[in-house]
Amino acid sequence: MLRGMDLNFLGSRARILAHAGEGAPLGVVDMLEVPPEHMPPLHVHHDHDEAFYMLDGTATLHMPDAEITIHPGDYVLAPRCVPHTYRVGEEPARWLVISHPAGFERFVAEVAAADASDPARLTAIAGRHGIEILGPPGDLP
Repeated sequence: MLRGMDLNFLGSRARILAHAGEGAPLGVVDMLEVPPEHMPPLHVHHDHDEAFYMLDGTATLHMPDAEITIHPGDYVLAPRCVPHTYRVGEEPARWLVISHPAGFERFVAEVAAADASDPARLTAIAGRHGIEILGPPGDLP
């Protein structure tokens, strides 16, 4: 596992802090620098809950029937099996992604190690980690 190394994860700088390979019950990824206006594809995690703890900047989390703007110090949960995406505000943002059980960090590591700029390749990698891509960036639940 690439713990402690800076990774390029879909155009954002990230670092894995805790992972399942260490027996951790939670996966923790520090999203060190996410560019302004960044928005990942609409997706759903089938195997784990994903939580966001905002450190710097803002992002808006989009889920069915909910749009939550996350500010520094806020903690928001995107439960498993709930489609979601987010859009970063006008400034770069930083947050911790906490997955329960651990597992999201393995997806981050595999995407960082591969050329996942191709949507089909990203979809295949996501599928191996219990994540289903539902639509391109810009699609909302």
